Amino acid sequence: MENARQPASAATISHQRSVADNCDLTDPRDEVRARRGFLAGPLNDTITGRFDHAVWDFHAFDFESRETAPDSVNPSLWRQARLNNIAGLFEVVDGIYQVRGFDISNITFIRGERGWVVLDPLTSAETARAAYDLVTATLGERPISAVIYSHSHVDHYGGVRGILSDEQCADPNFPIIAPSGFLHEAVSENVTAGTVMLRRAMYMYGALLPRDEFGHVDTGLGKGIPALPTVSLVAPTVSITETGQVLSIDGVDMEFQLTPGSEAPAEMHLYLPQWRALCVPENCTATLHNLYTLRGAQVRDALAWSGYINETIERYVDRSDVLFASHHWPHVGQDIGEYLADQRDLYRYLHDATMRLANHGYVMDEIADMVSLPPHLRSVFANRDYYGTVHHNVRAIYNRYLGFFDGNPAHLAPLPPVEVGSRYVAAIGGSTRVLEVAREAMSTGDYRWAVELVNHLVFSDPENEEARLVQAAALEQLGYQSESGPWRDFYLTGAMELRSNGTFLRGMTGNAMQPDVVAALTVDMLRDLWGVRTDAHRAGGCTGVIDFVLSDGPTMRLGLRGGVVYAPAAFELTTTTVRTTRAVLADLATGARDNSDDLDVTGDRTLVSTWCAAGDRFGYGFDIVLPHRNSGR
Repeated sequence: MENARQPASAATISHQRSVADNCDLTDPRDEVRARRGFLAGPLNDTITGRFDHAVWDFHAFDFESRETAPDSVNPSLWRQARLNNIAGLFEVVDGIYQVRGFDISNITFIRGERGWVVLDPLTSAETARAAYDLVTATLGERPISAVIYSHSHVDHYGGVRGILSDEQCADPNFPIIAPSGFLHEAVSENVTAGTVMLRRAMYMYGALLPRDEFGHVDTGLGKGIPALPTVSLVAPTVSITETGQVLSIDGVDMEFQLTPGSEAPAEMHLYLPQWRALCVPENCTATLHNLYTLRGAQVRDALAWSGYINETIERYVDRSDVLFASHHWPHVGQDIGEYLADQRDLYRYLHDATMRLANHGYVMDEIADMVSLPPHLRSVFANRDYYGTVHHNVRAIYNRYLGFFDGNPAHLAPLPPVEVGSRYVAAIGGSTRVLEVAREAMSTGDYRWAVELVNHLVFSDPENEEARLVQAAALEQLGYQSESGPWRDFYLTGAMELRSNGTFLRGMTGNAMQPDVVAALTVDMLRDLWGVRTDAHRAGGCTGVIDFVLSDGPTMRLGLRGGVVYAPAAFELTTTTVRTTRAVLADLATGARDNSDDLDVTGDRTLVSTWCAAGDRFGYGFDIVLPHRNSGR
């Protein structure tokens, strides 16, 4: 087995042909939609970042110019990848413009009386600035008069400093509009699980994979994520608190529909009556979306999601001529109602089918293999598995209602991966026998079984190079077959790391949060983050109440009881006071520093120094496809 990428196998080629034979890949309607209103292409070949590197390379996917998919890419995903590769400035209607293909998401410019109202300023300051430059070069120079964040995911706010001046960012009266709860949700997702989410996002978005027909081709939602982006966050100044709320900003009338708990915890739709234009930013896109995102996040509510789309249909379809979103391409005319109904029914069907089978007693992994979309939904390209998949969304729905446990007591306390791997290998007859059975499975194209089997051997003996290479080969073929961009990237990144024995990122440490995010954390969030980092065993039984009195912010009260962090009640007496700045507190809470020697402490200095030294530093180079070797402390 060679320690290099392999071509598609005969079984994979057969799978690809079956996909091509069972969907109409020549249907031109999405390409017409994706090209409609094209005004201008990118001004430059690349968008350069702060390290003089290519944050975005418009030629990275030139290999997708051929119409027919290579054997190593699912032909349906290849179709989506080619559509997502159409980049430039587009007119949605006269007065509403989108820049697409500069980031994983779209940025929208709405013409106001004085300037542009910008909706969803991308992931990075660099890509947002390049989009604004293209708009200016094509449509003339106009200032930014307002910003709208449709929801609390980074690809919809992270580029804001690329389009606003420092003065605008600091102006509390400059209109930055967001749904209620936006700021809390935008920053909290980066706090408790930020490091592990970052590591898994590297898998999900193929960040380490080459851009070619054997590597990353698309995320399904867009081409990919910017490389080493400058991510920013400026707090909203206007909050949308109820459906039907209306605003008029720079002469632009807007009506909002709140959709909390759908694709994001804080999210909303936008209706622009002057243009009879409806925006459904990420609740309706040209793919089945995630009810559970593979990078890790709380499971989303399929039933509520479907209900919000139904509400959108009732409120806006009969007064809309165009529908657009913050990913993919617009829909016009009578197409709008059918498109929304298909998406509504998609999420409702997955919810109802999953829970129907659960109430028959089937368990999560059984249901995931049992549910398939009915033909009238499956035939719609916007419902296909390009980003989310039926398989993992079904598992998410089951988990949302019933949790990880399937009711079988044999699964109450399963053995950890290394131990179960060692015992399985021994029971099967040793590593040689495991590899024999795995190769038999590989020869018949039974890659799922080969992966399941060899995974036990890899965790039993990670230095067994032959086992790693067989596992990598099986993952690779599953990646080639995947219609989902994230599934492909997970499989292929896993294969790459197995072949390298996990050397790519091992030992890398660092704070996953960028400065604007850290600056937006409340003192309560900082306390919670510090609690996650605290090893109570290493804290040596620290007990007391510490007041961090900030010269430039509110006091943070922090309780310790046996090294466990809590928020003290008002009646609990302070035992120790630390006088410092918010910046120092943030460094301590995030792990940027653990030395307390220079702190101004009144009271029990040993309590402070012992506890500060007991915080873990998280590293995002930990192993995923190999037994865990901690990259932090």
